[in-house]
Amino acid sequence: MGSVTVASLDQKLALAKRCSHEGVMAGAKAAVVATVATTIPTLASVRMLPWARTNLNPTAQALIISTVAGMTYFIVADKTVLASARKNSFGARNKSI
Repeated sequence: MGSVTVASLDQKLALAKRCSHEGVMAGAKAAVVATVATTIPTLASVRMLPWARTNLNPTAQALIISTVAGMTYFIVADKTVLASARKNSFGARNKSI
């Protein structure tokens, strides 16, 4: 095992920041799409279906939409960060061989 230099630690930190930034951006984009994809049917069902009109007040509608957006953000961000880490770990292993 070689000695750890400041330059290698800085490089690893920069790589980690880039991976997390990619995850945040991918998660945010997916959350926007999920919000639109959830808002349209939720609002349409409240206007057209008597059951939904009776039982889904504005708070329930907002809860449905925000839950889907939040879940989408975290799932996509996590998958993106894991994919980047996996790609970088395989790249580092191939370079060291």
